[in-house]
Amino acid sequence: NYKKILITVLWIIALSGLMASLAFVSKKETKIVAKQLEINVNQTGENDFVDEDDIKRYFEERNDVILNAELKNIDINSLEKALNAHPAIENADLSVSVNGDVKIDVLQRTPLVRVITMSGESYYIDSQSKLMPLSDKFTARVLVVNGHIYEPFIRRNMYSVKEISKNEIFSEVSMLDDIYEMATYITNDSILNPLIQQLSINAEREFEMYPSVGGHKIIFGEAKDIAEKFQKLKLFYNEGLNKTDNWNKYAIVNLKYKNQVVCTKK
Repeated sequence: NYKKILITVLWIIALSGLMASLAFVSKKETKIVAKQLEINVNQTGENDFVDEDDIKRYFEERNDVILNAELKNIDINSLEKALNAHPAIENADLSVSVNGDVKIDVLQRTPLVRVITMSGESYYIDSQSKLMPLSDKFTARVLVVNGHIYEPFIRRNMYSVKEISKNEIFSEVSMLDDIYEMATYITNDSILNPLIQQLSINAEREFEMYPSVGGHKIIFGEAKDIAEKFQKLKLFYNEGLNKTDNWNKYAIVNLKYKNQVVCTKK
C-alpha cells in the first residue's frame, strides 16, 4: 500500500510540474511579438495584379497591425479571410512561427477571358470560372469576347459560371457558361490560342470570331460540338489554305454545318 501511495504522489508531483511548465511557456508565448513579415506572391510575369507592397497597403487600409504586435493580438483567421476576399487573390495562407515570424503565401487569380457587355461594362472570367473585376494596375492579355452580352458584373459576381449554368433561371439567359467553355478550349489549344484573339456573340446568341491572320470572319454558331468544329477549322487551315496560299481569299468561313466548312469569297 505504501508503494502505491508513493507512486501516486510521484505522479501528482510530475503532473503538477508539467502543468506549471506549460503555463510558464504559454505565458511567455503571449508576450512574443511579430518581428518579421514575409510575403510571397506567385509572380508569373503574365498576371501581376498584386505584389508584396499591395498586400502591405491592403492591411494598412484595413488598419490591421502585424509587425511589432503581440501574437496573441493577431487574428490569423481574420487576416486570412480578408486576403481571400481580395478580388485579385485566389488563395492566401497565413502562418506564425513560435519565434514571431509571420508568413503569408498568396496565389493570384488567373484571368481566362475578358467580357465586354453591350453596355460597355467589362470584367474577367478567371480559370476557376469566377467573375473577376478589372484592375487599375494591370491589364491581362487574354481572349476578348463582346457583342450581345447583357449580364452585369454586380448581379453575377457572387456566383461562379459553373453555378450559373446549373441555375434554372440564370442558365436560360446566360451566355457566360458558353463563353467560359469556348475560352477554356481555345486557351488550352496550342494552335488556337495564338490564332483566335477575339470572340463576338451576335443577336442569335451564336459565336463569331476573328483570327489573327487571314482577314476573314469565322462563324462558329452555338457553343456545341466545340471540339468537332475546331478540328474542322484546323483541318481546313492545314489542308485548304496552307496548300493553296489562299489565306486572304475568303471573307467568311462558316463552321455551323455538319461535316463541312462553307466559305464565302471576298
